Amino acid sequence: MREVAIVAPTASGKSDVAMAVARETGAHIIAVDAMQVYRGMDIGTAKPTTADRAAVPHHCIDIADPSERFSVAEFQRHASAARAEIAAAGKSALLVAGTGLYLTALIDDLSLPGEWPAVRDELQRE
Repeated sequence: MREVAIVAPTASGKSDVAMAVARETGAHIIAVDAMQVYRGMDIGTAKPTTADRAAVPHHCIDIADPSERFSVAEFQRHASAARAEIAAAGKSALLVAGTGLYLTALIDDLSLPGEWPAVRDELQRE
């Protein structure tokens, strides 16, 4: 599987470039963005349009509820599963990244700890 990363700030045209490349090559798009993962967070996140998402397979968009905790470790699991699915289909992936930490976690396979409820509870008490 071949992967290409398109990295730039929000609303800079990454999605348009990714759509053009995906249409030309048949690649899938993996959104590597800390806000696009949330359902209903459409304003200010520059999510791809419904039409674009129907035309080209997109992954890691609208996978979390904003009222629930979602971490970079959870993103890493979702995106890694998407990468495996894309590779199994013999397709290429476009990593469209607006969040550097999420991209680093994915391509460098960062070792990320799980939650530490005791630490969270202690910090909330302070």
